[in-house]
Amino acid sequence: MTEGSSMHLGVFCMATGNHVAGWRLPGSFTSNEDIAALTHIARVAEAGKFDFIFVADGLSASVGDHPGTIARLEPFTLMSALSMRTHRIGLIGTASSTYTEPYNLARLVSSLDHLSSGRAGWNVVTTSTVQAAGNFGAEAPPEHDLRYEMAAEFVEVVQGLWDSWEDGARLADRESGRYVDPAKIHALDHKGRFFVVKGPLNSSRSCQGRPVIVQAGASAAGRAFASRYAEAIFTVQQDIEEAKAFYRRTKQDVAAQGRAPDQCKILPGLFPVIGRTDEEARATLASFVDMVDERSALNTLSERLGHDMSGYDLDAPMPELPPSAHIHSYAAVVRTLAQRPGCTLRDIYNIFAVSRAYLVACGSPATIADLMEEWFTSGACDGFMVVPATFPGTFDRFVEGVVPELQRRRLFRSAYVGRTLRDHLGLKMPANRFAPPAAGASRDRSA
Repeated sequence: MTEGSSMHLGVFCMATGNHVAGWRLPGSFTSNEDIAALTHIARVAEAGKFDFIFVADGLSASVGDHPGTIARLEPFTLMSALSMRTHRIGLIGTASSTYTEPYNLARLVSSLDHLSSGRAGWNVVTTSTVQAAGNFGAEAPPEHDLRYEMAAEFVEVVQGLWDSWEDGARLADRESGRYVDPAKIHALDHKGRFFVVKGPLNSSRSCQGRPVIVQAGASAAGRAFASRYAEAIFTVQQDIEEAKAFYRRTKQDVAAQGRAPDQCKILPGLFPVIGRTDEEARATLASFVDMVDERSALNTLSERLGHDMSGYDLDAPMPELPPSAHIHSYAAVVRTLAQRPGCTLRDIYNIFAVSRAYLVACGSPATIADLMEEWFTSGACDGFMVVPATFPGTFDRFVEGVVPELQRRRLFRSAYVGRTLRDHLGLKMPANRFAPPAAGASRDRSA
């Protein structure tokens, strides 16, 4: 955080709830394809003055896994619909750089940015599952580091296409009959290792310059990618001291890339369990543990760790797994948890099943605000991705109870100031690579 800054808040929008069985609770939403439910989530987030809503994605139907991964709407189609039902909330969707083309993706996200008047963001992922590879004519996905090499070139091309129209390129001058200024529209002419793209994009520059780039990789390749491109990073953290170390290291890496550290926001996931009192919240958390479906929970744990966990004794200590099998961000969480005295695989299993390994904040609104304040003010994060157990229940209670407490402490905004996602996140409008710099100005390398 920077001195006097407000924390940033996003919500992980999964209508069936982020708890594996959240959809079973009375009154909870039961479908991730229900536009009325998804609209409710977006509008509640906007009423709470959240920076953005976030929609994850995958390229296969994970039958038997978390209900939110079995059937869901394509994120940018969904966000386009939500852009017509909201006014200020940022809209971040996920798309894979492994199984799409840069031109199509650049156009898709740019279209959302125009429809929403500058509220779009793209969560860049590389796709690692065999199931997804099979849907695109391959037996296996590209190797890990190769996927990130592809992703880096992919993002370079997409950003170049977003810049292919300068500000003011569209004239629409009725008197002269000139619709555009051809001198302000540029072919990209990219010829790289993985992609050849001519350009220009058939979508002009938006009012926020470019959509916001978001990323969540925690491997060495993922961290290098994030330090170069990400304007927001979603993380999985359980320990505040490790979070502080990650925060310092990441900001240093961003600076080493010639970017301003405050132009990259770090947002760990937060799983709130809210009660009128701490005791009531603890009882709710216990009920979440009791609701865990063993098969689905084991599938989730196995997927997160990249290793079949079904054959291990849940009441024994966490076993040593082959390093190559670990999914990096979750492996780090497991290492932290396993060091706790008496920790068993069942404890880790329950944490993954209940909170999907995100930091659990359990208590009254004031208690949850205490935890958030400590992390934010001590330099562990720039804010949080709120990962509610259920919708509408948990999330509505968070907005009704925790948000006012944060506002009372002057830790979070009471009203939107700007209109774009960049405004909400405190990100500068990036310079267009094709436009000549203003007299006496140097190019902004912060994005």
